[in-house]
Order: sequence, then C-alpha cells, then structure tokens
Amino acid sequence: MGAPAWAVAVVSFVVSSLALAQAPAPQEASPPPSETPLAPPPASEPAPEPAAAGAPSVPGSAAAADAPLQAPPPSEPPLAGPAPSDAPVVEAPPADNRRFESVVVGTSEAKTSGSIHILKPEKLQRYELDDPQAILQSVPGVYGRGEDGFGLRPNLGLRGVNPDRSKKVTLLEDGILFGPAPYSAPAAYYFPLMTRMQSVRVLKGPSSVQQGPQTVGGSVDLITRDIPAQESFGLDVAGGQYLYGKAHGFFGASTERAGFLIEGVHLRSNGFKDIDNSDATTGFHRNEWMAKARYRLVPDGELRQTLQLKLGYSDEGSNETYLGLSDADFAANPLRRYKASQFDHMQWHRTQAVLSHVLEGRDVAVTTSLYRQDLDRTWRKVNGFRGISISDVLADPTSARNAIYYAVLTGEQDSSTPGETILIGPNHRVFVNQGIQSIARWTAKTGPLSHNAEFGVRYHFDSIDRRHTQDGFRMVSGELVAEGGTTEVTADNKDSTHALALHATDAIAWGPLVVTPGVRLEIIRSKSADKLADTVQHGSLEALMPGVGVYGALTPALGLFAGAYRGFSPPAPGQPQAVGPEKSVNYEAGARWARRSERFEVVGFFNDYSNLTDVCTFSNGCLNDNLDRQVDAGEANIYGLEAFAEKTFRPGGGITFPLTVAYTFTRTKLLNDFRSSDPQFGNVVVGDELPYVPHHQLYASIGIEGARWGAFISSTYLASMREQAGQGEIPEGLKTGALLTFDVNASWNITRWGQLYVSGRNILDEAVIVGRRPYGARPNAPRTLIGGFKIQL
Repeated sequence: MGAPAWAVAVVSFVVSSLALAQAPAPQEASPPPSETPLAPPPASEPAPEPAAAGAPSVPGSAAAADAPLQAPPPSEPPLAGPAPSDAPVVEAPPADNRRFESVVVGTSEAKTSGSIHILKPEKLQRYELDDPQAILQSVPGVYGRGEDGFGLRPNLGLRGVNPDRSKKVTLLEDGILFGPAPYSAPAAYYFPLMTRMQSVRVLKGPSSVQQGPQTVGGSVDLITRDIPAQESFGLDVAGGQYLYGKAHGFFGASTERAGFLIEGVHLRSNGFKDIDNSDATTGFHRNEWMAKARYRLVPDGELRQTLQLKLGYSDEGSNETYLGLSDADFAANPLRRYKASQFDHMQWHRTQAVLSHVLEGRDVAVTTSLYRQDLDRTWRKVNGFRGISISDVLADPTSARNAIYYAVLTGEQDSSTPGETILIGPNHRVFVNQGIQSIARWTAKTGPLSHNAEFGVRYHFDSIDRRHTQDGFRMVSGELVAEGGTTEVTADNKDSTHALALHATDAIAWGPLVVTPGVRLEIIRSKSADKLADTVQHGSLEALMPGVGVYGALTPALGLFAGAYRGFSPPAPGQPQAVGPEKSVNYEAGARWARRSERFEVVGFFNDYSNLTDVCTFSNGCLNDNLDRQVDAGEANIYGLEAFAEKTFRPGGGITFPLTVAYTFTRTKLLNDFRSSDPQFGNVVVGDELPYVPHHQLYASIGIEGARWGAFISSTYLASMREQAGQGEIPEGLKTGALLTFDVNASWNITRWGQLYVSGRNILDEAVIVGRRPYGARPNAPRTLIGGFKIQL
C-alpha cells in the first residue's frame, strides 16, 4: 500500500483518538450481545420496538457484528427530538436486538430519511433459502437476472442498475467490501453463503453516500454471526431432492475479556440438469469457514478498547456452464444440457482476514479495520465455435447452416470442418482486495439540535490478473476429443486500482425534523497492463458525491421523507480517455408508518443519468476482442415506485399471523443514440428501454405461528424482461418469461434446543426462461423439497 494513503488513515485514527481523550467518563459498558437462537422465539412474545432515533450503532464497519452496543444515557433525548409529555414510555430493546435496528448514522430504520430495509434473523430463518436473489427480492427495489438456479453468482440490481454480476451494487460483509476487486473488476464472481448470515441491510437513497464506490443504486451489507456472550453451540443439517445437502455448525464462548467463534458450512447438490447421454452431474459443492476472536484490551474506563480478528476460507467446485438451450429444446425439456458442455467446471478458493480495533467512549466510537481478501478462480467452459457465434446458432438452429453447428453441440453429428471446432478454455483470474478503513461515530447537542455524525476514511487497493486460454475440441461419435493444436492465449493482462475514499454524514434533529446531509469523495488511480499488446495505461479520477435527506414526523408513527444525492460508478482500468464514470442525480420521496409489529412505506424514485455506462463481459455474451471495454450510453432516466407493508396480527391465544408485501414498479428510458458491442444493447435509439429491468415485481408472504411451531407460504412474481434494449412490444426470443413461484415452509420446535423443518421451493414447478445470456435459454430452479433439523445449546 502507498505511504501517503497509510499516513492519511493513521492521522485520522490519531485525531479521532485525541478527540476521544476529551470525552467524559462513560457509563458502565454493556455486556456483549447474546447470540440469536437458531430457532425463532415463540410467536406469543411481543416484537421489540424500533430503536430510538438517537441510539448509537456500529453499522457499516467490520465491527458491526462484534462491537458491544451501549444505550444512550437516560437523560439524553432521542435523535428525533424529545417525546411529548403524554407519550407512552417504551423500554429499549434488548442488546441482542439493537444490533439489527439502527442502520444509518445512528437513526433507526423507522426514522431514517431514506429507503432502508433490514432482513433480521427471524426472517432469514423462516424461509431456509440459499439463493441471495430469492432472499433479497423480498425487499422492494431489488431484482435480479437468474442464471444457474442456485444463486452461486447472483446478478442483482437496485433501482434499475445493470444486474450483470451485481457489479453496480456496493457489496459488503460486516461493512467490508467483499467483491473480488470492487474497483478494478466489480463483477462479483464470489458471493457469501446466505445461511451464514444473521442479518442483511439494504441501503438506497441518500444514505448510499456512506458506502461506495457504487452509489447509484445502493448497497447490500451482509452481517455475520456475533461472538456469543456465553458458551453456545449450533448445528443445522438438511437434505433434499437432487441430493441437496447442508451441514452448518458453530461453536463459541466468551469470558469477561475474551471470546471466540468458529463456524463452518458445507452446501452441495448434484444439480437438476441432465447432460445428453452422460452420467456426469451438473451440481456443485461449497465450503465456508469463519473464525472470530475478540479481546478487550481495556474493558472499563474512559476509553474502552477491543481488538478483533476475523478469518475466513471458502472454496467451490461447480459444473456450471454458459451454454443454454434453443427455445424449442427448452420447451421440450428445460432441464436438458447439451453434450458440448460436459467439461465445463468452475473451481475457486478464497481467503479472508480482517483485524479491527474498536475505541469507545461516552459519545464517540472509532472502528479501524485492516483487511485482505484473495480469490483464485478457474472456469473451464465452452467459449464458442471457431466459425460462428453459439448465440446465433441457438437463436435459429433449423437454418441450413446453423443446423450443422447445432448437431455438433448436441453430439448428434461429428465436427467435419475447422469452423465446427468447439473452443473450450479455462479463464484463470487471480484477485486481490485489501485496505484499511476507519469509521468514527459521534453524538452531541448544540443548543436545540441533536447531532449523530459519522466520518469515514478508507484506503483501498485491488487488482485482477487475467490469463485466458482455449483449445480446440472436435465432436467425434458424441464425445469431445482434443484437436491437439497449440493452446491459444486470448487474454493476459493485469488491472489494479488505488482508491482513497472519505465520507461524512450528520443526522441533525430538531424536534420532529431530522435533516441528514452527507458527502463522499473518491480519489482513484488505476493501471492496466496488457502483456499481449505490450501496453500500459494509467487512469486518474476524483469524484465528489453530496447528498441530503430529510425526515419529518407528523405523528409518533407516521413520517414523510425525501432526499437527493449524486450517484457514481467508476470506470474500469484501461479505458480510453474519452470514457467517463457513470454519473447521475437521484431523487426519492415517500411516506412511512412504523410502530410495533407493523410498517407501511411508499417511495417514489427518479434517477437522472448524465452518463450511463456499460462494460462488456462474458456473461453478457461479449466476444474476446470486446471484453472489459466500457461504452458510455449517455443520458438516461430510471424512475419508479416502491411499496412495502409488514404487519403481525395478534388475535390472541398465542397465535400470530405475520404478513409481508413488497411491490416495485420500474420504467427506464435511454435518451441518446449509440452503438455498443455488448449484445444487451446493440444499436440503441432514443426512447429505448434498458434490458433486464422488470416493469413489475411483487413479493408476498403470510404465515401462522404458535409458541412452538410455524408455517409460511410466500410468492414472488417477476414480470417478463427485455434481453436487449428496445421499445414497444418485445419480440419473441428477446425476452424472459414472466415467473410466478410459490414456496412453503414449516417448522416445529420439538424441544427448547431442537427444531425440525421442511421447505418446498417452487412447489408448482414453474419453469420459464430466466435469461439467454450469453449462449441460449436457461431455466429457474425446479421444485425442490428439503427437510432438516436444527440444534442450539
């Protein structure tokens, strides 16, 4: 790492520490939060009230899941202003719930001046889902493009941004960027296993300036399990169709000064697709290990200090392919795979280390984290024919010319010409993601105003080293046979980025009004070295992103909010000088009703792009010569409406009925003519709509819970989406199918420490085309039945 950036981080840490030294003596520290049990609490227990708007929290940092949270002194008024004298007295939620309540600059989810959603432990445990897209689609404004059916490499978008590989969303785990190379190559070819997560925070609107570099749509922060306050053990074992298997266990304990946690997950499936005339499986296996350790250097006194270490290891082997089917073959059997894909295989391993220091006073907390993550991946897969595009063949497999290539793909005909040679090769990539960040949070009062401020600085370095090769294979008697020629090197390059990011926000409360101004600064220096072309390119960029949000409480439960901020997405290294970053000015306004066990929210948003960008990738169907090239699409508008309703009905007798509904309406419009080598765009004219953005998405869930049991049914509707920019009626072959799925889940707490559960995913066995990129139609996951048990002691 460069010395100047280290100096900035160190100076920031020292200044914050000196400021803390002036802070008055704190109250006695609260004990660390206890672990949330695997089995949900009895439904008859009332849900906790949302945290007070002024309750301090530690979101957006590596310590978010580990640092003890301290309630404000009783004499301190909440951030939203003093309560009226006749207001009912509400007890603060217990410590183990507070860590899931406050999310943005100390404001609660109910009082924040932006669109914020938290998926808490009880929600994640109800549905037993592994696919991140299936989980996050319960949040309005979040949608995705299906690919493998398991969610191994999800394609997530927020508020109309390109969902390809989730590259336009800031992805974090415990406040640390987890993408393989978030600046140099933001395509997320790694995504953590969701069964390991205790909470998920989705931030949209003005709060996006807190977390970057991608601020146009927002961020998704995954929160891992905390170190338990006392000895704790848990086990979750499940099995199901297609030889699905899950084994998830953890063990942890704490003393007054030290604590640890060890957690491991194994997830597998034989896959639901069948390769023509082959016994090979199309499934995967994933392993993830996490270890946490915490030591309280100074547990009491003016300044409490804690040292924390988090280590992680992950690996995957999956027989995944980019090769899909023709529409006719999909209609006959959506779970088929062609013989040409029999060698396709993804293999990767990843390591993670985060060392954090937490300094806490009465009104200030500073968390400084040093992190390093390495990912080494190799994906051997069908890249194409030597003589024609596979996507063109599958779009019209019956034409005189294409029929021959189609027969070779399926193994029904031997390769007879050089053009019928199938090119298969491993794309080997090595990623580095490392940096240091420090986040300080400070609460104070100036006259009638209450302040809850956050200041952050991060120096970050990441890189991607690509070496892509391919060899020719001929189809002979239904089997792939190596051609025996020289291995072709299609890419040999390295991109790297140094980035310094600073942000500041302050939630200023005066009576029922909360105004939250914020600003983010990104200073980026990049380098791209192409060994094949023997060229080196350097890039530099500075971007300032201001924003402001306002929340006004009309009643204790009802409030209006609005905000505006500048969106930003950096260009990839090695782009021509004429290529610029993605920029927009984003607006939102809405109303929110929130009180115990219920929340109703409606938000309108409008994203006004001065420059929308697109980068060519394999997953989009781009050719080797165009990979990683950026195209500036110019001006564009994305607008829509998000509605959310959540209420728990309590008729009595220990029975509750939880209900959740989330709806998103989105429209897009490109405002400039341009040409792109990305098949998702092609030749664009003014008025065209963006690809892979549904006009309508609806999620609904209803359940019934007793003291020891629960049952839920949930449904997701995703409207048909364009697969290529255009307007008017979508042509057949260029749109996904409208998908309506139903899931059911039931659980029974057989003892205080044990639970049995069953889950049925896509119980009506609906099958539609979820995408044709890059090579042909691919399905959603079929009906899958799963059963399991959980133990927690």
